[in-house]
Amino acid sequence: MYENKKQALASTRVFYKRLFRNLIVASLILAVCLLIGILGYHYIAHIEWIDAVHNASMILSGMGPVADVKNFWGKIFSSAYALFSGVAFITNIGFIIAPAAHRFFHRLHVDERIDMDEE
Repeated sequence: MYENKKQALASTRVFYKRLFRNLIVASLILAVCLLIGILGYHYIAHIEWIDAVHNASMILSGMGPVADVKNFWGKIFSSAYALFSGVAFITNIGFIIAPAAHRFFHRLHVDERIDMDEE
Protein backbone atom coordinates (compact mmCIF):
# COMPACT_ATOMS: atom_id res chain seq x y z
CA MET A 1 0.00 0.00 0.00
CA TYR A 2 2.78 2.44 0.91
CA GLU A 3 6.28 2.64 -0.51
CA ASN A 4 8.93 0.40 1.02
CA LYS A 5 12.23 1.53 2.49
CA LYS A 6 14.05 1.09 -0.82
CA GLN A 7 11.77 3.58 -2.56
CA ALA A 8 11.94 7.35 -2.29
CA LEU A 9 9.74 9.24 0.14
CA ALA A 10 6.30 9.92 -1.32
CA SER A 11 5.46 13.49 -2.28
CA THR A 12 3.57 15.75 0.08
CA ARG A 13 0.56 15.56 -2.25
CA VAL A 14 0.50 11.75 -2.06
CA PHE A 15 0.88 11.91 1.73
CA TYR A 16 -2.06 14.29 2.12
CA LYS A 17 -4.14 12.14 -0.22
CA ARG A 18 -3.43 9.09 1.95
CA LEU A 19 -4.20 11.01 5.12
CA PHE A 20 -7.48 12.31 3.72
CA ARG A 21 -8.50 8.85 2.48
CA ASN A 22 -7.77 7.31 5.87
CA LEU A 23 -9.77 10.04 7.61
CA ILE A 24 -12.75 9.38 5.35
CA VAL A 25 -12.60 5.61 5.89
CA ALA A 26 -12.19 6.04 9.67
CA SER A 27 -15.14 8.44 9.75
CA LEU A 28 -17.30 5.94 7.88
CA ILE A 29 -16.28 3.15 10.26
CA LEU A 30 -17.10 5.33 13.27
CA ALA A 31 -20.46 6.27 11.72
CA VAL A 32 -21.33 2.59 11.26
CA CYS A 33 -20.24 1.84 14.84
CA LEU A 34 -22.36 4.71 16.10
CA LEU A 35 -25.36 3.48 14.09
CA ILE A 36 -24.97 0.00 15.59
CA GLY A 37 -25.02 1.54 19.06
CA ILE A 38 -28.00 3.77 18.37
CA LEU A 39 -30.09 0.96 16.93
CA GLY A 40 -29.06 -1.45 19.68
CA TYR A 41 -29.85 0.95 22.48
CA HIS A 42 -33.19 1.85 20.94
CA TYR A 43 -34.43 -1.60 19.93
CA ILE A 44 -32.72 -3.88 22.45
CA ALA A 45 -32.45 -1.64 25.53
CA HIS A 46 -35.73 0.20 24.73
CA ILE A 47 -34.22 3.67 25.14
CA GLU A 48 -35.68 6.70 23.34
CA TRP A 49 -33.93 7.78 20.12
CA ILE A 50 -32.23 10.90 21.47
CA ASP A 51 -31.04 9.06 24.58
CA ALA A 52 -29.82 6.17 22.39
CA VAL A 53 -27.80 8.63 20.28
CA HIS A 54 -26.40 10.27 23.40
CA ASN A 55 -25.51 6.98 25.10
CA ALA A 56 -23.97 5.42 21.97
CA SER A 57 -21.90 8.57 21.37
CA MET A 58 -20.65 8.65 24.92
CA ILE A 59 -19.75 4.95 24.94
CA LEU A 60 -18.04 5.16 21.54
CA SER A 61 -15.93 8.14 22.64
CA GLY A 62 -14.91 6.39 25.85
CA MET A 63 -16.77 8.72 28.18
CA GLY A 64 -19.08 6.05 29.62
CA PRO A 65 -22.81 5.39 29.69
CA VAL A 66 -25.36 8.03 30.60
CA ALA A 67 -28.71 6.25 30.15
CA ASP A 68 -29.98 3.69 32.64
CA VAL A 69 -30.44 0.29 30.97
CA LYS A 70 -33.09 -1.74 32.79
CA ASN A 71 -33.67 -4.99 30.88
CA PHE A 72 -31.43 -8.07 30.72
CA TRP A 73 -30.75 -8.04 26.95
CA GLY A 74 -30.16 -4.32 27.04
CA LYS A 75 -27.44 -4.83 29.65
CA ILE A 76 -25.90 -7.62 27.57
CA PHE A 77 -25.92 -5.36 24.50
CA SER A 78 -24.52 -2.44 26.49
CA SER A 79 -21.62 -4.55 27.76
CA ALA A 80 -20.83 -5.95 24.31
CA TYR A 81 -21.12 -2.52 22.69
CA ALA A 82 -18.74 -1.01 25.26
CA LEU A 83 -16.09 -3.65 24.51
CA PHE A 84 -16.67 -3.33 20.77
CA SER A 85 -16.45 0.47 20.96
CA GLY A 86 -13.14 0.43 22.76
CA VAL A 87 -11.59 -1.78 20.10
CA ALA A 88 -13.19 0.17 17.23
CA PHE A 89 -12.03 3.53 18.59
CA ILE A 90 -8.43 2.45 19.19
CA THR A 91 -8.29 0.74 15.79
CA ASN A 92 -9.54 3.88 14.07
CA ILE A 93 -6.95 6.03 15.81
CA GLY A 94 -4.26 3.70 14.50
CA PHE A 95 -5.76 3.83 11.03
CA ILE A 96 -5.77 7.64 11.07
CA ILE A 97 -2.20 7.86 12.37
CA ALA A 98 -0.82 5.21 9.96
CA PRO A 99 0.15 7.56 7.08
CA ALA A 100 1.96 9.99 9.40
CA ALA A 101 3.74 7.20 11.29
CA HIS A 102 4.76 5.55 8.03
CA ARG A 103 6.09 8.81 6.64
CA PHE A 104 8.03 9.52 9.85
CA PHE A 105 9.71 6.10 9.93
CA HIS A 106 10.26 6.07 6.18
CA ARG A 107 12.00 9.44 6.39
CA LEU A 108 14.31 8.03 9.09
CA HIS A 109 15.26 5.13 6.85
CA VAL A 110 15.70 7.33 3.78
CA ASP A 111 18.08 9.64 5.67
CA GLU A 112 19.94 6.59 6.99
CA ARG A 113 20.32 5.13 3.49
CA ILE A 114 21.60 8.43 2.05
CA ASP A 115 24.18 8.71 4.85
CA MET A 116 25.37 5.15 4.17
CA ASP A 117 25.67 5.85 0.42
CA GLU A 118 27.85 8.91 1.06
CA GLU A 119 30.43 6.97 3.10
